[in-house]
Amino acid sequence: MEITPENVSEGLRHANYVTNQRVETSIFLALALGKPLLIEGPAGSGKTEVAKVMAAMLHAELIRLQCYEGLDEARALYEWNYQKQLLRLQADQHRGLRWEELSEHLFSPDYLLERPLLKALLAPRQVVLLIDEVDKADQEFEAFLLETLSDFQVSIPELGTIKAHERPAVVLTSNRARELSEALRRRCLHLFIDFPSIAQERRIIELKAPGLDAMLAEQAARFIGAIRKTGLKKPPSIAETLDWAQALVRLGVRELDSAAVRSTIGLLIKHEDDRSKIEGKVSALLSHPR
Repeated sequence: MEITPENVSEGLRHANYVTNQRVETSIFLALALGKPLLIEGPAGSGKTEVAKVMAAMLHAELIRLQCYEGLDEARALYEWNYQKQLLRLQADQHRGLRWEELSEHLFSPDYLLERPLLKALLAPRQVVLLIDEVDKADQEFEAFLLETLSDFQVSIPELGTIKAHERPAVVLTSNRARELSEALRRRCLHLFIDFPSIAQERRIIELKAPGLDAMLAEQAARFIGAIRKTGLKKPPSIAETLDWAQALVRLGVRELDSAAVRSTIGLLIKHEDDRSKIEGKVSALLSHPR
């Protein structure tokens, strides 16, 4: 696919990704300039979906590295298959081979377990590498990641330097659980994605839950927008909005009222404190959405 603003815009529409000009431009520039795209925003606002849409748009494999506290190079880059190496060592012991001969076989690509970063580098064609929730990883891992993204190559002592066959398209997401380093920010293009506007969310509902009629889709989008402004511990994500919309279709709901909301609120609100906060305001939020 030729990387042009028009093709990116068309690709996003074809993937049913509802967005705006700022997001489209950021995706285009990340692809055109070959720079990682760092996307920040609240959990559930559609950041991860950008990487999935980019993979579909480029007809490329999506490789995902899910970050968490304690993630290290071994889990992100590679590990040696110790069990397989041990079996080979036991099989070769009686043959009287010297260690130099054994190690030549034991530390070969056949015994290498590729983790997401190495898999992205070794891919024969361009892939989309999603480094999800990078803010959950430790600062030490962030420093390692920065080094890897600087030249898209890694050094494996037993095998030497491995460079990317094709430079991957990289998307990093952050829920801002901690502040990322300035060095990582400088390496990336930056994009902030907030929860969609009412009009955008209505369009998302209409595309992903086509069984919902236009009036109910509008009511649902306005109600979701209203409850996200009530200071919940965990505001509903777009995915939860779509689950709720599908539930309304299955239940045959034609108009959103307090009874319909209260019977399905568990699809939107996942914390008991949030549920208690919202249940007393349902009628008011339906009558006067913010």
